[in-house]
Amino acid sequence: MGEVTSGAAAGAGRADRDPGLQPERTRLAWRRTTLASTVVAVLAGKAGLAGGASGGVLASGVVCCAGWAGVLMVAHRRIRGLAGAGTPARLTPRYAAGVVVCVLATVVGGVGIVLL
Repeated sequence: MGEVTSGAAAGAGRADRDPGLQPERTRLAWRRTTLASTVVAVLAGKAGLAGGASGGVLASGVVCCAGWAGVLMVAHRRIRGLAGAGTPARLTPRYAAGVVVCVLATVVGGVGIVLL
């Protein structure tokens, strides 16, 4: 079955590693993130429409949609960067912080819609 190798032996096999696999896995992870964010935004919108449209629900919906749009923009930019030839650039701390803020805004907006 599987063979356990030491750190030195594992490092020796890295020359055979296909560098194209990691960017593809990262692209797929970004797509899953945008899909999950879209589901949160759609379900929050559905809950908001079913429960009535008070001012708090509308404000939470705007926050949720803004967070979703931010995640979508950062993810799309990152997916395009990973699709190019050569070694992809690293995700800058600015974009990483931006996507965290957008995900949190989506979640907070969704929770606000459900609770209000």
